[in-house]
Amino acid sequence: MKAVIIAGGLGTRLRPLTYTTPKAILPIAGVPLVLRQIEFLRRYGMGEFILCVNHLSSKLKKVLEHEKKPGDKIHYCIEEKALGTGGAVKNAAGLFDSDPLIVMNGDILTDLDLKKAIKFHKDKQAKATIVLVSVEDPTNYGLVITGKSGRVERFIEKPSSEIMTRSTINAGIYILDTSVFDDVPQAQEYSFERELFPKLLEKDERVFGFESKAFWLDVGSPSNYMQAHRAILREEVKFDIPGKKNGEVWSEDKIKMGAQVKIYGPSFIGRGCNFSEGAKVYSMSVIGRDVTIGRNSSVASSIILDGTEIGNDVELKDCIIGYNSKIEDDVRIDGSVVLADESHIKKGSRIGVKF
Repeated sequence: MKAVIIAGGLGTRLRPLTYTTPKAILPIAGVPLVLRQIEFLRRYGMGEFILCVNHLSSKLKKVLEHEKKPGDKIHYCIEEKALGTGGAVKNAAGLFDSDPLIVMNGDILTDLDLKKAIKFHKDKQAKATIVLVSVEDPTNYGLVITGKSGRVERFIEKPSSEIMTRSTINAGIYILDTSVFDDVPQAQEYSFERELFPKLLEKDERVFGFESKAFWLDVGSPSNYMQAHRAILREEVKFDIPGKKNGEVWSEDKIKMGAQVKIYGPSFIGRGCNFSEGAKVYSMSVIGRDVTIGRNSSVASSIILDGTEIGNDVELKDCIIGYNSKIEDDVRIDGSVVLADESHIKKGSRIGVKF
């Protein structure tokens, strides 16, 4: 079976990080998200992947070609314009064979038992199987209503709280017979959720929902991006973290540490970091590669992307700092703050700090 990853979106919810970096290659504990997805799919014997790409596709391809494992076969289907979920996969039709496709959105982190989902699809002789998960608040997702056998009865896109009766949502992971794309128009925007699946129900095709209780997270917002890191650091989801583990701290090589540096876990420290005297990294922090942290500065519950330079006497908490940023001395950043790549914060600045 081939796997399709839909990775062409603009990542608007993750801005400003996605202005210059495709969402699919934002790192999750030191590994680009799309490689986390490939790692997941590889567990189930898959080695051939179709990437549907659009926004900043050359950057995504560069990372994948550098980081993919020997034996992986990766195809790129580039959209000249955004084609939606169904249109993006239809754009890859020339690569289909007779086997069903595994399709997943490019912003999903999960350790779903895909083997069970595939068996369910085959046992039900389904045309389409939609993986379902339960969430506390389904109003931002697509609610899927199924019967006792698991057969899908109807869809409710972004339901209002007044009409909610269940909390099972479309998880953005599908097992699809390639015949479902026969009537999907070529090179036109087309949606799984609003067009393809409802039309399959109208034709009384066999569409089923496979309900999973495994870890699942839509990584497409800053809060969920933070949550994804925390889940991996807590080992709530089965993914490898690069480097060596010492207690609850994972660290790569070529790290320099001055006197009285303290690192508290769970946390991750990337290759080539430089910590000056008295620097502190507190739990739930992820420090990217080639990051410099100055004298007596501290980072807590934050994500610092590669190449960032942090000055002396800086305090960072609950924030995300983009690639190659510069934080001058005596800066305080605290509370749900996201800085774009190459941000430059002047000495003594206070951002998100309550007065």
